[in-house]
Amino acid sequence: MSYIEKNLLEVNKKIGEAALSAGRKADEIKLIAVTKTYGADLINEAIDFGVTDIGENRVQEIMEKYESVKQVRWHLIGHLQKNKVKYIIDKVELIHSVDSVELALEIDKKAKKIDKIQKILLEVNVSGEESKFGIEPERCLDICREISRLENVKILGLMTVAPFTDDETLLGNVFSGLKKLAAEIENENIENVSMDELSMGMTNDFPLAIEKGATMVRVGTGIFGKRDYTK
Repeated sequence: MSYIEKNLLEVNKKIGEAALSAGRKADEIKLIAVTKTYGADLINEAIDFGVTDIGENRVQEIMEKYESVKQVRWHLIGHLQKNKVKYIIDKVELIHSVDSVELALEIDKKAKKIDKIQKILLEVNVSGEESKFGIEPERCLDICREISRLENVKILGLMTVAPFTDDETLLGNVFSGLKKLAAEIENENIENVSMDELSMGMTNDFPLAIEKGATMVRVGTGIFGKRDYTK
C-alpha cells in the first residue's frame, strides 16, 4: 500500500469519526485534496484512490498541471488577483477565495464570455489576523447583497482560513463564527445566494472544523506528506 493510499484511508476515517461525533453523515463533508507544490503524478495517484476534488492555491500551478492531471474537479482556494481570473475561469468548479465585490465583478465578466455561471464562496477573515485575506465579518452581508445581483456568479457559502495554532478554543471560535455568520446570511433569504457550503479546516484542525459545521475540508500534507518548496 502506498503512503498516499494509507494517508487517504486515515483522513477519510477521521472525517467519518468527526462527522459521527457531531451527529452528521460522512458524505455531508467533501474532502478537497490540496495539491500546492505536489506534481501531477502524486495527484493522479490520489485520484486513483478516490479523490474527486483538488484545491490549488496558485493560478500558475493550475495552468502547469491542468493537462497532466486526470479528470477531477478543480477548486481555487488561494488568493485570486483580478488579472488572473481569465486563466482559470474555464477550469475551476469553485472559487473559495472571493474577498471583494471588484473580484466578483471580474469573475462575472469573464464567466459571461464563456456562458458559465461560476460558483464561488466568500472568504471571510473571521480571526481578524492582519496577515490574512478575507472580508471582515461585519461587511459580509452587504457584500453578499451586492454580488447576488451578478448574473454569472453564484454564491454557495463561505470560506475561512483559521490561525495556525493548537489552541482548540480559538480554532473552535473561528469555525463557530463562520457557521453563525452563514446562518445570519441564510436568514436574509437573498436571491442567488445559498449558504450550503462552509469551507474550513485543514490538515491540523479539520476534525474540529467538521464538528463546528464544515462541509468542505482542505487537506494537503495529511495526504501527500511534507511539501518541498525548493521545486
